Amino acid sequence: MSSIKDRQRAAARARLEKEMAERSAAARKRRQRQAIIGSAIAVVLIAGAAVWIVTSIGGDDNKADSPTAAGNVPAGQVACTWTPDAGGGGKVKDVGTPPKTAPNTGSDVLTMDTNLGVIKATVDKSKVPCTAASFEFLASKKFWDNSKCHRLVNEATFKVLQCGDPFASGKGWRETDGQGGPSYTMAEENLPTDTKKPYPAGSIAMANTGQPGSTGSQFFICSEDTQLPANYTLLGTITEGLNLVKDVVKAGDDGAFAQSAGGGHPKKEVTIKSLTMAAA
Repeated sequence: MSSIKDRQRAAARARLEKEMAERSAAARKRRQRQAIIGSAIAVVLIAGAAVWIVTSIGGDDNKADSPTAAGNVPAGQVACTWTPDAGGGGKVKDVGTPPKTAPNTGSDVLTMDTNLGVIKATVDKSKVPCTAASFEFLASKKFWDNSKCHRLVNEATFKVLQCGDPFASGKGWRETDGQGGPSYTMAEENLPTDTKKPYPAGSIAMANTGQPGSTGSQFFICSEDTQLPANYTLLGTITEGLNLVKDVVKAGDDGAFAQSAGGGHPKKEVTIKSLTMAAA
C-alpha cells in the first residue's frame, strides 16, 4: 500500500513539476518576445547607477569639459553619450568609442557587401545622429567585416534577419553567436510613432536588451511589416537588396532559439563581407 501511495505521490509531483516548467517556459517566451531580438544579444548593462554617470572612457570629472555643457556642442551637432559596457555575459570587441558629438544634418548610405549580394540603406542623421555616428565609427574600424547574420525569425507578424555580432563568423554555428558587441552602449533614437506599422518592411532597426540605453552594434532587417514594441531605434530604410533578405527569411531557420528568444540560425547563411557608411 505504501508503495502505491509513494508512486501516486511521485506521479502527482511529476505532473506538477511538468506543469510549472511549461508555465515558466511560456512566461519566459512572452517576456523574451516583448524584449525581442535583443534577448539573444546578451549585451548586459553594467550593474549600478555608476553606469549612467560615466560618459567617457577618460572619466573626466570636469563638467566644463563635457560635450553636454552649455556652449561646448558645435553648431549643427548634438552630444552623444557612450556608456562603457564590460560585456557582462556577452563578448566585447573593443575598438574604442566614437566622438562625443555628432552631426545632426545630412544622410548616409549604409552598404553591406554580402555573400548573397549588396544590401544598401539610407540613414537620416537628423533622426539618428548618435546611432549614425556609431555606425560610421564602427564601420571605419571594420567592426562587422566577415561576420554572419546569426538569427532569423519568420512568424506571421514578425519577420526579421538579425546581424551585427562581430564574433559570429567562421564555419558552423556556436552557442555564443549573438552575444557580441562593442565596448559601449547608447541611448535609443527615432522610436516608431506609427502603432499600425512600427517597423515596416525594409526597415533597419537596432536590437537591444529591452532596457533603455542598451543599444549596441546588433541590428535587424524587417523583410515584411513587423509588429514589435516601439523600443528599438529605427536606423534607416533598405533601398537595394531587400529581395535578398526576403529570400533568406523564406528559407527558414534551424530553430536554435525556439525555446528562448524565438527563431534560429538562418538556413541560408548571410555573411557581411564588409559594411561601410558614406555620405549620401
